[in-house]
Amino acid sequence: MAMRQTPLTCSGHTRPVVDLAFSGIASTGYFLISACKDGKPMLRNGDTGDWIGTFLGHKGAVWGATLNTDATKAATAAADFTAKVWDAVSGDEVLTLAHKHIVKSVNFTKDSNNLLTAGNDKLLRIYDLSCPEEAPQEIAGHTSAIKKALWCNDDKQILSAADDKTVRLWDRTSMEVVKTLTFDSSVSSMEYMADGEIVVITYGKTIAFYNALSLDPIKNVEASASINSASLHPDKEFFVAAGEDFKLYKFDYSSQEELESYKGHFGPVHCVRFSPDGELYASGSEDGTLRLWQTAVGKTYGLWKCVLPEELGAENSELLCPQVPEIKA
Repeated sequence: MAMRQTPLTCSGHTRPVVDLAFSGIASTGYFLISACKDGKPMLRNGDTGDWIGTFLGHKGAVWGATLNTDATKAATAAADFTAKVWDAVSGDEVLTLAHKHIVKSVNFTKDSNNLLTAGNDKLLRIYDLSCPEEAPQEIAGHTSAIKKALWCNDDKQILSAADDKTVRLWDRTSMEVVKTLTFDSSVSSMEYMADGEIVVITYGKTIAFYNALSLDPIKNVEASASINSASLHPDKEFFVAAGEDFKLYKFDYSSQEELESYKGHFGPVHCVRFSPDGELYASGSEDGTLRLWQTAVGKTYGLWKCVLPEELGAENSELLCPQVPEIKA
């Protein structure tokens, strides 16, 4: 029987969605934050896409957003030369961290005590959130704007990707480069999988996988279109990728075979991430929407309800997962 992918569409943003991140699985479930050029990052239930709230305070496009593991804190990076830390439960702004240029990336340590920021001033900054009045540690070395910076290897090291066509691994204590990867085009995205110590890097049409401890290559996969983002399933069974042709692609991680492709967005897809339980993946697009997609199409999960043909009548030969209404802010 045929099955068709029916994504949940999360509307509410008014401009392109450029970054998104899931929390870990907390006692109340897991959550999803989105960064958008409208300057209003949004928090949603991760499994349903239901809008919870909007963080108000930035005066420019928000380029990066993240949640800590238990979804009690959020952080955002913006074009107003600030990074902000928020109470994700109340929605209140906790801190504003002034920078000298556009901020593109924010990332918490596992204990949520430190925040890593990076952006167009080419510097990595480490803030001690218990002493926010103190000057941050600064790490220099990139020669162009930094797109993404992530803690890795139990927060002992940092990964950074920049427009200088490099990804660099830094030692937190010495603040020196451990290793540098150089590419033939700018890196469009980077994801760190802590459980498998794997880094997923996209550039051009390539989805590349590296060992996070050594930055030794594991495998490369070539897509049929320019890729803006990719994400590896928590169990490392699949990975998804998306980019300029509006489509989402799902690949088998072991065989690298393309399993499925879906077109749901009406503009290039800027970001895609698997949920922490691996049941779905979220995408954010130039069209101003987020969409949630099932990893196993046809499974009853979240707002998806599987309806079998015998429940609909003999004339139906498909396994249907009917689309629910748009999830609006």
